[in-house]
Parts: sequence; C-alpha cells; structure tokens
Amino acid sequence: MMRFENINMAYNSVFKENELSVGVVVPIERYARGPEPTMQDHLQRVKQVESLGFKSIWIRDIPFNVPNFGDVGQTFDPFTYLGFLAGQTSKIALGISSIALPLHHPLHVAKSAASIDKLSNGRLLLGVASGDRIDEYPAMGISYENRGELFRESFEYIRKVQASFPTIKTENYGSLNGNIDMLPKPTANKIPMLMTGSSRQSLEWNAKNLDGWMNYPRDLYNQNITIKNYRDLVAQTHEFDKPFMQPIYLDLMNDPNAKPQPIQLGFKLGINYLTNYLDKLRSIGVNHLALNLRFNSMNMDKALEQISKQVLPEFHLKEKINCNE
Repeated sequence: MMRFENINMAYNSVFKENELSVGVVVPIERYARGPEPTMQDHLQRVKQVESLGFKSIWIRDIPFNVPNFGDVGQTFDPFTYLGFLAGQTSKIALGISSIALPLHHPLHVAKSAASIDKLSNGRLLLGVASGDRIDEYPAMGISYENRGELFRESFEYIRKVQASFPTIKTENYGSLNGNIDMLPKPTANKIPMLMTGSSRQSLEWNAKNLDGWMNYPRDLYNQNITIKNYRDLVAQTHEFDKPFMQPIYLDLMNDPNAKPQPIQLGFKLGINYLTNYLDKLRSIGVNHLALNLRFNSMNMDKALEQISKQVLPEFHLKEKINCNE
C-alpha cells in the first residue's frame, strides 16, 4: 500500500491512507436566504468544532460580492482571518479552499501561508485554484482568459520561493536571481497545496505537481472513477499516494432515519444515513469531507454535537483509541 507523504502537522493529521476525516466550512451558521452570513459567534463556533473533534476548518477566498455567485463566504480576508483563528485555536487544521492564485502575487501568497503555518506550528493546508468568478478579473486588471497560465506560473513561484535564496524567472510575476530570500520558511520542506477542481490544468499535471486534490461532489459511481484515475496517475510519477477530498452541503434532519433528499451540492438527510454515506465515500477513496452547513435547518449546536457523537467516532476512531491507551 502506498502511503501519503509526510509534510506538516495538518496534512499528516487530516489525511490518512484508506481513512476519511471530517472538517467544517466556515462560516458555521445557516444563511440560506441570502449571500451574507451574520458572522455572529463565529469564533465560538470555530472553538466548538475544535473541541468536538472535527479535524479541520475551511475558509474561502472571495474578494468581491458577486451577486450571481450568491455567496460571500466568511467575508474576511482569508489570510488575515486564518491568522486570527490560528491564535485562538491549538490543534485543528486551518484550511483555505481555495486561494484564486491569478488574483494575488505569489510572493504574498507564499509569505502569508508560511507565516500562518509557522505561527500555528504546522496547521495550514493551502487550497489553490484558478478562480471562476469572471467579474473579479477586470476589476483587478487581470486577464480572465489567461488564468490557467497565471495559475501554473504562480504555483511554481510559490513552490520555488520556499527554498533558500531561490532563482525564479517568470513572465508575469517578476524574477529572483538568488540574492534575496523570503522569510519565514514553512515548518516542513513545503506548504501542502491542494488543487480545487481542474483549475484549467490537466489531471496529469495535477497528479504530478500538487499534494492532493479537492474536487466537487459527484454520485458515488463517477466519483469512484475520478479518484481511481487520479491515483493511477499519481502512481506513475510518485512513490507515495496523494489524498482526495471533497465538500458537501448538509441539511441534517431531526429524524435520524430521514432518507436523503438532494439539495445544492449535497443532501438533506438523517444522521444514520449521513454515517452510511460517509462510509461509502471512505470505501471509494475519499480521505476528507468538508461539511458546509449553510443550509442546515437543525439547531446548529444540536447538529454539531450529534455529528460529533454519532458520526466522528466511526471515522476518527483509531486516533481516539490511541489517545486512551
């Protein structure tokens, strides 16, 4: 069995071979009828999911309120907010899903990411993407059509600048000739970066270069094929495997036996069916699931506690046993 690479604390904790862990998308509140969350009690919610045993939190890079997108996420700048949360938590992984690389200079991304990783003792997971909200690009004077090229060049810059006094030559982001250096360096040999979707790259390029893949929910049959194709490509270029993760929108019902009903990129269902569904995801090779509770109608405290008590032990069991030995 191929093992995952050993990178930083977050990567090693969240991603384990043939296992599935569970995290939560921030904001952790219901805002089904509009694009903006209240962000009330947001810090208490993050601390709550950490204490309940969830493996990660995930925030998003949404620079503008784009009305036809319909969601402004946590509203705060992702790196500023994640730095704040790093100082208020101690063990939960801090994930970004995902930085739209073409909208940022890669030096700023690399420095911000390394700073949060260092300050949190290795708890950062950096999702990266090419971005898909077309209105943001002209607003920032950036070519939407070139976002695939910009993504690739930015990714390579971020990778190289984590080395000491690197030499980098780019078409769009400047050059370094080895006489200056970026500090701080990450806690491991690199910041773990996971690509979202295709980001206008081939699956072969993804499998060769990234540390994992975040992809969108699909039916189990097609997701199984997607994961298998990805892992076959990883095996062609690496001696280790790479994790696969996905999000899901969840509306947890009071009836534990409520059968699944489809909602946007997810399900409305009872807790027993949720456990069964996660077990099926684990069986096809999903290593991490990020729960988005934006449409959740159950009381949030009740929903989080129910998932913690009835779902997480089925998937985080080995770690709990080890802690009690």
